[in-house]
Amino acid sequence: MPAERLQKIIAAAGVASRRKAEELISSGRVLVNGQVVTELGTKADPEQDHIRVDGKLLQGPERYTYVVLNKPKGYVTTVSDEKKRPTVMDLVQKVKGRVYPVGRLDWASEGLLLMTNDGGLANALMKAASNVAKVYVVKVAGQPDEGKLDKLRRGVSIAEKGGRRVRTAPAKIRLIREGDNPWLEVTIIEGRNRQVRKMFEEVGHHVEKIRRVQYGPLALDVPPGDWRNLTLLEVAKLKAVASGTKVASPPSPHITLRAPKVPAIRPPRIPKSAQQLKPRRAQRPSHSDKPSFVPRSPSPSRSLRPGTSRSGTSRSGTSRSGTSRSGTSRSGTSRSGTSRSGTSRSGSSRPGTSKPSRGPKHRRD
Repeated sequence: MPAERLQKIIAAAGVASRRKAEELISSGRVLVNGQVVTELGTKADPEQDHIRVDGKLLQGPERYTYVVLNKPKGYVTTVSDEKKRPTVMDLVQKVKGRVYPVGRLDWASEGLLLMTNDGGLANALMKAASNVAKVYVVKVAGQPDEGKLDKLRRGVSIAEKGGRRVRTAPAKIRLIREGDNPWLEVTIIEGRNRQVRKMFEEVGHHVEKIRRVQYGPLALDVPPGDWRNLTLLEVAKLKAVASGTKVASPPSPHITLRAPKVPAIRPPRIPKSAQQLKPRRAQRPSHSDKPSFVPRSPSPSRSLRPGTSRSGTSRSGTSRSGTSRSGTSRSGTSRSGTSRSGTSRSGSSRPGTSKPSRGPKHRRD
């Protein structure tokens, strides 16, 4: 393997970026075959030379990782931020390997962001000569007329850092949804800082919202804050686009726009006098209303058997008072005729209530 620059070997191993690797070399933290190297541009062979960073031996080039992220609003597209603001690196902590963003989306922008540790592919994609198409969905304040949109399609002059002005390349613009603040689809092939926002500012319209939905052959298909690994076919298409080969654009992704808020129409209030009152249910009597005692109705008299009379004839055809219970009392005298002591039980038998004789009873001696 031919020798390469030391900072490139360190970056390919996933230890740090090339700029950070140069700082590691200048500070004397890199050893090559046991000797400290501090000169930038020093070359080495990773297969033949032993390279150590902070005492740790490099294990060769890191496996390339390609990730597409749906960046939400409120994150800075950088590896580290001096102001301690949230960065896109906070969203890809579970990605295997060290990746860094390709291109930029500002703090208020959202949408598709490519991240990888393939430095060669990243540099090729960010070159202006690659002409990688980038599609944005934009919500602007006010309604730009067709003349202003044609001006943007032809290209406008925008200011860059230092006050220098550059002319943008022709863009494609189409209306997605009409309204007081319409939504537009904008396609550009450049990647200048805040380019879409500056373009609309030049024609007198402020960009309220912006979302990237397509980057080259990639389309946004993950929810905000989520990411996924690219397929081998997608990686091959990216490399073809970076080399200048034209690749068919993916189908336009489904763009979900929030429906405009419609004020709720409340029904007119009906006065109580006009409302139909619902009939109330009959209330159950309370415990205090219930009587404490309810007299029972007298039960009907029992019917007598045919041919018998309580007062006329006993059950055996003989009056209870006419004949003794056993014909003879226990002491030899009738129960009703003579009492146990020789006198009637009640003085005289009760008419109609005497019991029939049940036969003699003998006492045991």
